Amino acid sequence: MNNVLLLTDKLITGGAEMYFCKLENHLKDENMTFYSAAATGELYNQIHNKHQFIPLSLKNHFANLKTLSKEVYQKEIDVIHANSLRMLLYSIAIKKITRRKIKLVYTKHNVTILEKRMPLLFKKVLNQNVDQIIAVSNFEKENLLQFGVRKELIRTIYNGVDVEHFSFQQLQPKETFNVGILARLSKEKNHELFIKIANELKDVPNVMFYIAGDGPEREIVEKMIKDLKLHHKVKLLGIASNPYEFICNMDLLLLTSLREVFPMVVLEAMATGTPIVSVDVGGIKEAVVDHETGVLISHHSEKEFAEKIRILHDDKSLRQRLGSKARQKVEKSFSLTNMIHSTLETYH
Repeated sequence: MNNVLLLTDKLITGGAEMYFCKLENHLKDENMTFYSAAATGELYNQIHNKHQFIPLSLKNHFANLKTLSKEVYQKEIDVIHANSLRMLLYSIAIKKITRRKIKLVYTKHNVTILEKRMPLLFKKVLNQNVDQIIAVSNFEKENLLQFGVRKELIRTIYNGVDVEHFSFQQLQPKETFNVGILARLSKEKNHELFIKIANELKDVPNVMFYIAGDGPEREIVEKMIKDLKLHHKVKLLGIASNPYEFICNMDLLLLTSLREVFPMVVLEAMATGTPIVSVDVGGIKEAVVDHETGVLISHHSEKEFAEKIRILHDDKSLRQRLGSKARQKVEKSFSLTNMIHSTLETYH
């Protein structure tokens, strides 16, 4: 019997946190018992096995290490799966404190401060402490190899979509042509570009733009909408309590990020058949094949985005074809079933 502990920082709305919740909800193996730990947040309601959930502090790292070390020792944890670099550092410390023989698994979701500022230390931490690194795209796997991380440690396991929950929707006629973005309001998500795209299309009467999400850049986003006089064109909706419903209400979903590894929202849009128009960053092109399963933009250009939106606005058959092909690709390569099965293999 193996005992597995899943770790993430806090249960706020975000790609890594949603991944954590999917693992907590769906990991099942007759030879394994699963526990989870994180600081609480709005995603806590999505935790299914609350009797095996360990709440952590948002800021008191010493208290967290003390709590987790005690739990790891008492529950005889064999595998710790860290979903952030901070949680990986926690795991390394816990392993030393408890002196248990623990397998450390690390899923790398984001670009970390350590790899940007101290790449040699980043490489050393991974090579000397981690037993298995899950890269969520081949793009990220190549990045890790370039840092000098040992090849045998890295395995690509794509993010997975629950294709039953994110079911395919036929295009429905709407009063307006809705263009959306579903992302935390943070600098790297580049909502500034999204608003500039809306400004390029401000004279197209039936095109509307919707922003779902919240975060530290909210005031900046609100000010930009006000300064450009786009209140009639761009609507801020706040946190999307039902991402599936939001995506299905859009005719197009945009991704404008400055950097990404492999965002879950792209796969969710593809699963529903909502065409995705994305800047070509990170591992996105492993899912979005230009003019086959979506549309890729070569650089952060509001004019190029606006041109593609106009084309898709006028060509319903193209939107239908992109949506249908995208759904097929998700079912084949990016299902939640594939993700769960491959993750369980890393624990054995």
